Formats: sequence, structure tokens, C-alpha cells
Amino acid sequence: MSKIIKIISFLAFVTTSTLALAAEVNVVSWGGAYTNSQKLGYGDPYAEKSGVTVNWIDYSGGLGDIKAQNESGAITWDVMDVYAFEAVQGCDEGLFVEFDFDNDFPAGVDGSLPSDDFFTGGDNPLTEHPGGMVSPCAVGNILYSWNYGFNTELFPNHSKGVFDEPQTINDFFDKDKFPGKRGIYSSAMSNIEMALVADGVATSDIYEVLDTDEGMDRALAKLTELCSNDGCYFWSGGAQPPEALVAKEVSMSTAWNGRLFNAIVAEGSPIKMVWDGQVLDYQYMVLVEGAPNQAEGMEALKYFTSSQGLADSAKHISYAPFRKSSLELIQDPWYEGPNGNVDIMPHMPSAPANTKNYVLMNPMWWADNSTDVADKWEAWKAGL
Repeated sequence: MSKIIKIISFLAFVTTSTLALAAEVNVVSWGGAYTNSQKLGYGDPYAEKSGVTVNWIDYSGGLGDIKAQNESGAITWDVMDVYAFEAVQGCDEGLFVEFDFDNDFPAGVDGSLPSDDFFTGGDNPLTEHPGGMVSPCAVGNILYSWNYGFNTELFPNHSKGVFDEPQTINDFFDKDKFPGKRGIYSSAMSNIEMALVADGVATSDIYEVLDTDEGMDRALAKLTELCSNDGCYFWSGGAQPPEALVAKEVSMSTAWNGRLFNAIVAEGSPIKMVWDGQVLDYQYMVLVEGAPNQAEGMEALKYFTSSQGLADSAKHISYAPFRKSSLELIQDPWYEGPNGNVDIMPHMPSAPANTKNYVLMNPMWWADNSTDVADKWEAWKAGL
């Protein structure tokens, strides 16, 4: 009998050990330099610490895929990196897990509660959720920017120190002064905000104007001017704008600031960024409801969005960590580039020199209006 008990105990041990070794979490993000920063900053360290395999899956945003998985009963994703308005919509539709924020996430390295440590914590007029999150299903990840870059080889005076080069959001829309094809995002988000700023609307009034019937028409009219004659290059993946700039398929393109930074600093591309008129935005992570590895996903999220995890991701890309305490950990030169370490703080979208004229993305407006805006946007594109 004792032999049988020993055999059963051994088999139970082997089974438990095998399950532990097989533990994994599937994280969906945007690919390229951004996912690489997540993998190196907190994905790999978490995997080494926990023994859980972290699988990174690329996508181009949207809730279509996770809705399809949910409806088919075949969910394969655990954690998603999403736009703010998608966190709101997905939570409302029951696609994501609601958090008990201060209990589910770790305190800051300074001991501060998560609800106080995230930048949106405190008095946030857009939301009453803990930590100022846009949704009870969301936990903050980064602060990033939609700005634009240009190919310096197409503006030769740049090398002579003469500032006959693009410097403002108005310059992006001025094809008489700065000719060449433009690259813009494939959906309306950020494009309509930038267009209205270039058309003279104060950054603080953007969404008030967009709430009127004339607001969207005004933005699209400005974009029609931009895309007339030689058209516009519509990008959807973060790697596309710097690639198009280097190939001179476009003379200027909007982009996510971290992707331009990576092209300039890590790859030595002939690109310069312009911060004027940037659209600042927060990015969030969510836990999928009914995920196959939901418990593992929650534990991973705790580490990913810890003070140290978010700070370490900034070693690999110029997106600002969402936690105040993460910034306290950053000691420049922090960015670990192929040609040596670089001061990262001046390259953050939130740096004082970069925030003289910016729009703060309103996720609640987008959550309420994204469907109507998308219909108008696609009709506009079809009519170009």
C-alpha cells in the first residue's frame, strides 16, 4: 500500500510541476519597438521571476478580434494593450474584467496607493473611477503622443542651421511652403484634432467644436486640403511612418512619438520630430473576461504596471510611464540604446519643452462618438 501511495504522490508531483512549467500568459500589443520595450522592460523580467511564459501577440487595435473570440467561446487572449476609448467600450460590453484597483495593484515604491500614484489620480473631471482610470476595467500603462516627423534630407536648410523647416502643426498642413506627400493615421483619431488646431481652434476648445455639426466638417475640410493633389499615405502600424519617411514616400508623417524616437536614436534615421500641436494620450491595459489564463494574466498585470516595471520599459522607448513613482526611479541617462545610453526625460511627450501647445485626448468623447466619426471618416476617405 505504501508503494502505491508513493507512486500516486510522485505522479501528483509530476503533474503539478508540469502544470507549473506550462503556465503562460498571452499579451496582445502593437508590435515593433513598442512591444519590444514592453518585453524587455517588464515581460522578460516577469517571466524570469515567476517562471510564467509571456507570449506577445501583435495586433493593430480595435475590439473586433476579442469580440469574435468572446462570441465563439474560444478566447485565447489574456491581457490587451488598448486605446482609452476601447477600454471604456469593452468594459461596458463585458469583454474585460473590472478591477478592485487599490487591492489588485501594488503600491508605488514610495508607498503611495495606486489610486494616488497614477497620473490621472485625484481630481479627474473625466471620470470618477479609482486612479482616474477611464474605466473600472483599465489600468494605466504609458503616456504617449501623436505628433509628426519630417525627413531632414528633403529640407536641406536644416543642416545649415537655417530654420526654414517645419516647426509647427500649421507647417504640417502648409503644402505650399513645405511640399510633399503627407502620412496620416488610417482612422480619424488624432487627425481631426490636429486639423482643427491647424485651422485656428484653441487646443482647449477642440472637443467643444467637435460636438457641433460643423466641427467634424471643418476638420475634414482641412484634411481634404492636405490630401488633395498627391493624396495622403494612410498608416495603421507604428513602424510604417518612419519607414515611409526614410524611403521618402512622404515628406512628413504623423506618428507615435516613441516610434520616431526609435528611428532617430536607435537607427540613425534622417528624421526630426515636431511637438507643436501634439495630441497627448494615455494608453491602458485590460484583463480579458473569460481568458484562458486569467489568474496568470492578473499577476502579470501587477508586475507590468508596477513602479519598476513601467520605469524599466522607458529604458527602451520614449513613452512616459503612467505612475508618478516610476519617474522617481528614472536616472538619466536611462534609455539603453545601441550606441550607448541616452537621456530619456527630454524626449518624453510630457517634457515641459514639448507641451507648449498640445491637445489632451478625450477618451470619453471618443467612446461616445467613435462609431459616428468612423462612418463619416470612411465616407470622406472614399471620396478623396
